[in-house]
Amino acid sequence: MVNATKGLFISCDVPMAQFIINMNASLPASQKFIIHILDDTHMFVQPHVAEMIRSGISDFRKQNSYEKPT
Repeated sequence: MVNATKGLFISCDVPMAQFIINMNASLPASQKFIIHILDDTHMFVQPHVAEMIRSGISDFRKQNSYEKPT
């Protein structure tokens, strides 16, 4: 019998994939969202975490952006 799971397919570069994997690893076991890692740049995640991932990436980019001093 086949089991199907609804998910969100993510395709990104290697550093961003590692960031998402690290986000997943920092959560308790009951809240982990990665369904399957296909390769270094592709993965399936649970669909309800899309906004959490976007928010985490946005915060990460804000923390790592250079602003020229005035």
